[in-house]
Amino acid sequence: MAVLLCSTSESVNDWAEALRCLSGIDLRVWPDAGDLTEIDYAIVAHPPLGVLPSLPNLKAVQSLWAGIEHITRDKDLDPTVPILRMIDPGLTGGMTEYVTMHAQRYHMLAHEFDLQQQQGTWQPRTPPLASERKVGVLGLGVLGSDAAQRMADLGFQVHGWSRRAKTLDGVTCHHGDDGLFDLLEQVEILICLLPRTPETENLIDRTTLNAMPEGACIINAGRGELIVDEDLIAALDSGHIAGATLDVFREEPLPADHPYWTHPRVTVTPHIASVTRISTALPVVEQNLKRLMSGEKAEDLPGLVDRKAGY
Repeated sequence: MAVLLCSTSESVNDWAEALRCLSGIDLRVWPDAGDLTEIDYAIVAHPPLGVLPSLPNLKAVQSLWAGIEHITRDKDLDPTVPILRMIDPGLTGGMTEYVTMHAQRYHMLAHEFDLQQQQGTWQPRTPPLASERKVGVLGLGVLGSDAAQRMADLGFQVHGWSRRAKTLDGVTCHHGDDGLFDLLEQVEILICLLPRTPETENLIDRTTLNAMPEGACIINAGRGELIVDEDLIAALDSGHIAGATLDVFREEPLPADHPYWTHPRVTVTPHIASVTRISTALPVVEQNLKRLMSGEKAEDLPGLVDRKAGY
């Protein structure tokens, strides 16, 4: 079985070394792909446009990332080729650790005390108990569900939102347009873990921000396109939104002159909320390849992308 590794990530050499240790695989590393008609499967991280459509016998694509826009952006890729997004415990655990840390900072009013320190003021405030704080999670996929349940385990009142109805232990679940505003009107800390789709792009705008309680805070580790930047900055300037932690942006790296860098109520992190670690992701890739080699259909493997839904 010929497998093409095509990645523009700096870890491509490490992945190539790890994959060569797997038995039964004829690994090709782009651009040294050899006869393209021999390629059965592709393992990719932001492949150059045109590479995947050039593989005439491609049976499935395994993403090394949780997101799949780096694959579906190539409009020439056969829409019937199955795509598997990365689902591995390292990605899930890393994301949950990131959002719970920043949610707890906002819960304990660290963002207010940071401003006080900058201003040299002393204004003690007592934060509520976790059981008195409502937290919202937008997106209840693998990452969002784990984060929501971990926040519930910490004692918070957790509300989750998804396009379709879901049920999670310890989480009040909402869905659809009405459910979105039911959630927004209640939660004081909002965690955004949605993928980028036509339905989610610009979801966090003036209308949705105004629906949130005065002094609410936002954590976005989903996609930068979820947020209308100008609307969020206006809400931060007015104080209606008290703080924002942002890990993803419309343009990355974030331009040096972007107002997020210097805004006193914004925390910027460089898209590190959750990254693919070879130590935890390699077993996932190996298992998927073994199942494909044994004759299983890609449609029966975990992480199959619904191309129409976009995730």
